[in-house]
Order: sequence, then structure tokens, then C-alpha cells
Amino acid sequence: MSVTTDTHTRQTPRAFPEPRAVLTLLKPITWFPPMWAYLCGAISTGMATSGHWLGLALGIILAGPIVCGMSQAANDWCDRHVDAINEPYRPIPSGRIPGKWGLWIAILMSGAAAIIGLALGPWGFGATLVAIAAAWAYSAEPVRLKRSGILGPGLVGLSYESLPWFTGAAVLSAGAPSWPIVITALLYGIGAHGIMTLNDFKALEGDRQMGVNSLPVTLGPRRAALVAAWVMAIPQFIVILLMFHWDRPWFGFFITASLLAQIAAMQVLMQNPKERAPWYNATGVSLYVSGMMIAAFGLRGLGG
Repeated sequence: MSVTTDTHTRQTPRAFPEPRAVLTLLKPITWFPPMWAYLCGAISTGMATSGHWLGLALGIILAGPIVCGMSQAANDWCDRHVDAINEPYRPIPSGRIPGKWGLWIAILMSGAAAIIGLALGPWGFGATLVAIAAAWAYSAEPVRLKRSGILGPGLVGLSYESLPWFTGAAVLSAGAPSWPIVITALLYGIGAHGIMTLNDFKALEGDRQMGVNSLPVTLGPRRAALVAAWVMAIPQFIVILLMFHWDRPWFGFFITASLLAQIAAMQVLMQNPKERAPWYNATGVSLYVSGMMIAAFGLRGLGG
């Protein structure tokens, strides 16, 4: 009788991360909002981009793959225990990124972001440092602002939309953006709080078990979705009023059309918020960011 062992079925722990797992860790799908916001900021200045291709391209890369990618790595490292409950197949809890590699990747990318930020001048460098600090404040102990359903999504919304918009405008104009640009960027960042709240639906069970007080946990899915809808809609309504006030009526009309389409999508969302939050993130959010670009073109030529 032969004796067999299951040694060959055991997997030896990895020493280095899988390359594909690293890309998964950095979540390329999340890079789009800050890259788009940076482009909105550049366009909103009204300056020709033809002579600023380097600053434009470098800023977009910094906002997306570098800073946003770093924030995703930091978040996954700090969330590895929650992910083991919600999504155990993700790179860190699954072991495809072993040991402390998730942490080292986040730290190395933080350093790379600061170095690249230097090439964007004082405004770009300062904004990069703020973005790095915000990413760690959101995820890491002892601050870990993501425990709050108010502060966490608010910080991410401002970091994903307002800060890169401001940075794109400041880098292209080599100075502080005008007040209309600052106000519009701030309003879209505030509205993004609602987008981040809807994004929290996917981690509802793990957040509840790990004490992360997201709005879906504290309010329940339906009320959280209702709050998110209002938070997204009100800032856009203010932007519409400002467009008319700034004598940009056509841009106001186009943003109104975008908002009305979002409201129609919100009605679908409210029928089953937990299941339809991903659907809304693919439809309503697309309309939201389209309105951002419309607003950016509407801001061209406005002074302080």
C-alpha cells in the first residue's frame, strides 16, 4: 500500500507580489475621476493647452495612476481585515500580494508622487502633498477618517474632484485659480460625497462587523441612498444657478439636462439601493462627470 501526502497540494507562500495583482491593487478604474477633474481644471482656465502639454500630461498621470493608485494601495493595506470578510479574493487577503508588500507599495508610491509633484511647480507640489496626506488620513490608524460616514466620503470627494480640479487650474495658469473656478471645483467635490456613499454599499457587511460607520451602516440602505441623492443634486443645482448668474445660460441649460437625467436614474436607484448602487455608479455618475466638463467650459473667460 502506498502512502500519499497532500504536500503537493499546499501552496508555498509567495515572496513577491504577482504583477497582475499589483495592477489590481492600484484599481485603474478609480483613476478616471481625478484625471478627469484635473483636465476640467486645466480647461476651466480658458488658457490654450497647446503650450502646456508636459504639465497637462504629467498632472493627469500624477492625479490618476500615481496618487490615486497610491491611495488605493494604502486603503487596501489598511482594510485587509475588512476585505478578508467582504472580498477575500482581493490581492492582499488572497496572498497574491504577500507580507507587507501592500504597505511598501503604498509608501514607495507616496514618495514617487511627491517627487513628480515637484515638477509641477509650487502649486502642484503643495496640492500633491495635501493629496498624499488625505489618502493616509482616510485609511490609516489612528486617524482613519473612513470610520465616519460623513468625514470619510467628504474627504474622498474633495480629494477626487476638488483638489485635482484646483491643481489643474493652478498648474496651467501658474498661479491661484479664480474664485469661480474654486467655487465650482468645491461644489463638485461636495457632491462627490454622495458618489462615495453609494460606493460604500459594496462593503456593507464587512463595515458593520469591523465598526466602520458608513452611512449605509448607520442609516440603512434606503435612507443612505436618499441622502446620497440629495448631496449629489444640491451642489449641481447651485452650479446651475451660478452659470446663469455668470451669464453662461447655455451651460446652465446643459447641466440642468444632465441633472434631470440623474434624477430619473435616482428613481431607479431608490427601488433597491443595495442592488442598484453599482448600476447607478455606471450611469448617474457618468452624467455627473459630464456636467463637470460642461461647467469647466462654462468657466472659461471668467475672472476672479
